[in-house]
Amino acid sequence: MAQSVGIKDVARAAGVSVGTVSNVINRPDTVATETRARVLSAIDRLGYVRSESARQLRAGRSRIMGLLVLDMGNPFFVDVARGAERAAREAGLGVMVCNSAQNPGEEADYLSLFAEQRVRGVLLTPADATGRNIESFRRHGIPFVLVDRVAEGTTECSVSVDDVAGGALAVRHLVDAGHRSLAYVSGPPGLNQVRDRRTGALNALAEAGLGPEALRELPTERLDVAAGRDAGARLLGLADRPTAVFCANDLLALGVLQAMYAAGVGVPDELAIVGYDDIEFAAAAAVPLTSVRQPAVTMGALAAELLLEETEEETSPRGHTHRRVVLQPELVVRRSSLSAR
Repeated sequence: MAQSVGIKDVARAAGVSVGTVSNVINRPDTVATETRARVLSAIDRLGYVRSESARQLRAGRSRIMGLLVLDMGNPFFVDVARGAERAAREAGLGVMVCNSAQNPGEEADYLSLFAEQRVRGVLLTPADATGRNIESFRRHGIPFVLVDRVAEGTTECSVSVDDVAGGALAVRHLVDAGHRSLAYVSGPPGLNQVRDRRTGALNALAEAGLGPEALRELPTERLDVAAGRDAGARLLGLADRPTAVFCANDLLALGVLQAMYAAGVGVPDELAIVGYDDIEFAAAAAVPLTSVRQPAVTMGALAAELLLEETEEETSPRGHTHRRVVLQPELVVRRSSLSAR
């Protein structure tokens, strides 16, 4: 393995002190032209690349922002990352993207890694419903912003979508189409988003004079297509099968759609389906999927901007005020829910 070239190697090759090499790199105007040329020649000849991480540690100002999401296999979080990366790049920063896989243990490991790397700050979609990981991370004094979750009981910034309103949009649409027996494919019950979307669904049913018994919940351990197919199989096994299903995200909805297609159940004529997130694949499905759209790119960008604002507090005359930004969802109606009843 080739040994890395250090600043001492450059100084020795150029016949100057380490301080002179440092000045050439950081303050070239302070070094005589002939000496500067000799040092630059040595740098080029040896292939020296300065350690940006070491420089940042000395300065106490990392140029890396951490982003920890629930599932990078979900296009929704890819869009969140795109928005965050765009805002970070405009500020001259990079983004370290990590995936907790909805696992609190992996989340804790990545938060420890961020602390070890002394990142500028962290954008976090929590996987740990207990909040213990956040409490532990807070001790490091590294700023963080919650993404896709309201900062309840904390003073940190957050950027989220009104999931109660989103759940109500989905179920109100189905009720208006004539459905009176619905299912909710809900995902892990520990996630706030899953619970809030269910609350919104129940609110919409109450508005229509229907009780909670009109919504049958089918929980899943994960928020992916395979879990949706499993929920679809359970749905098919019900003696009094609902006529419509609302899914906590689009991946679950696409899995349910696959299960119905394999069983020969017509969508939307025999079962209407509504998803959540409005990922790119929703419109491209065999039966284009009605979905509640979240502004994912905007969410990531706003979260990054709040984090940048907080980490620049020292240079701002007004300082930083923690804020909770709540964006509004939008229902996008497509063929999967347009049966005539």
